[in-house]
Amino acid sequence: MSIISNSLKRIKPSPTIAVTQKARELRAAGKDVIGLGAGEPDFDTPDNIKNAAIKAIRNGDTKYTAVDGTPALKKAIISKFKRENKLKYTLDQITVGTGGKQVLYNAFMATLNKGDEVIIPAPFWVSYPDMVLLAGGKPKIIKCTEQDGFKLTAKKLKKAITKKTKWLILNSPSNPTGAGYTKREIQNLAKVLIKNKNVLILSDDIYEHVRYDNFNFFTIAQIPRLKDRTLTMNGVSKSYAMTGWRIGYAAGPKEIIKAVGKIQSQSTSNPSSISQAAAVEALNGKQSFIKTRAKAFRDRRNFVVKSLNDIEGIHCLTPNGAFYVFPSCKGLLNKKTKLKTDTNFVQRLLEKENVAVVQGSAFGLDGYFRISYATSMKNLKKAMSRIKSFCETINK
Repeated sequence: MSIISNSLKRIKPSPTIAVTQKARELRAAGKDVIGLGAGEPDFDTPDNIKNAAIKAIRNGDTKYTAVDGTPALKKAIISKFKRENKLKYTLDQITVGTGGKQVLYNAFMATLNKGDEVIIPAPFWVSYPDMVLLAGGKPKIIKCTEQDGFKLTAKKLKKAITKKTKWLILNSPSNPTGAGYTKREIQNLAKVLIKNKNVLILSDDIYEHVRYDNFNFFTIAQIPRLKDRTLTMNGVSKSYAMTGWRIGYAAGPKEIIKAVGKIQSQSTSNPSSISQAAAVEALNGKQSFIKTRAKAFRDRRNFVVKSLNDIEGIHCLTPNGAFYVFPSCKGLLNKKTKLKTDTNFVQRLLEKENVAVVQGSAFGLDGYFRISYATSMKNLKKAMSRIKSFCETINK
């Protein structure tokens, strides 16, 4: 008899975390590794947010809180949705978890039955399918081509929906591609969803504030006829450089929010009281630094995209959000280079040039790789030089 559960056997460790860990191990062994795998801003948490946490500690706000978030943080989240998205929610429509990842996991655990299908556009964030599998559901992967900007079309959505469809996941701007859905594109998807009334929508908006080139963010809950079927997840990790603080949140139907809280009450219970106090300040405090940092990310994006497109065999679209690019390496997968897959490409790149990136197949689309440019321009210049050298060498 196996010690490990059958449900755990259905999933695999996170590829992005694995790449980051491998880079750490190589550095510890003395290798000059440049890690471009982590989805983590290299900026520090702003001082006003740190000070709010210090104040909470000194005031003795170090006890258990309500399982799904303090009233103060829920009110700050409600204000955020009203101020930035023109969406109105009440306290019982808000939940707070230990990072956005836990909020998503709780939602699937609370709603999926065996055989329920979850439509996941690919390329996708690596954890979506495995979360669905753990919850007993069935991931239905819909491949979105580079020609469509790596985005789901209304035509493909309509074809994918069946009687078993429980959820559609939308992530905009996207991890791993950085692609953002325009208001018109969201409206086109909404037309299909309005006709299919049993489909719930999970909108992952974690990169809402990391966007460029006057891209106007629009979330599907802003479609009035879909708001009551949409769970909108967000958090403070990316916008406020608070990855380690572990605070994510969601707004949505009361029934789902209550069920999510029930799951959390029997798992982690409440998120850190200190982190929640810091998140209140993040959402209510000054926001000007977000645009300043987005400009820095944009400059890095522009440099990385240009550098990649100057390499023979590499092609890269210019994303309008997040801090990733998703270039194609298909032009280098041939007999001449002796590379058959994107996994071969990223493994050889790490071995030969000490640059860690993530293979596109981990995100559901072969022939690509993901680069996170959430690192210094100095590191990016070195990395692009090494990638170019690697590609030129294998192309000879």
